[in-house]
Amino acid sequence: MSDVQTWIKETVTSTPVVLFMKGTAQFPQCGFSGRAIQILKSCGVENIATVNVLDDAEVRQGIKEYSNWPTIPQLYIKGEFIGGSDIMNEMFESGELKALLDA
Repeated sequence: MSDVQTWIKETVTSTPVVLFMKGTAQFPQCGFSGRAIQILKSCGVENIATVNVLDDAEVRQGIKEYSNWPTIPQLYIKGEFIGGSDIMNEMFESGELKALLDA
């Protein structure tokens, strides 16, 4: 496992809610990342750990390989890959995301 893969694994398993995104929670750099932050805030998540993939090309590529998912943003809850903004939106609308976050 590469250093980046090790770092990603440690990050997603040591922090309850991690969003790999373009930009920051305060200043998202794409609409999908912005929507992901809105969804998490709507679910009552206050301490959202975010990783700006635009800061590091290795992390940007590494997270895609780690999850085997081609797009950003990517949400992890308690070490488990949940999905991107479309999946987050579907889970939010059904109430499933809030239930998962509250568990």
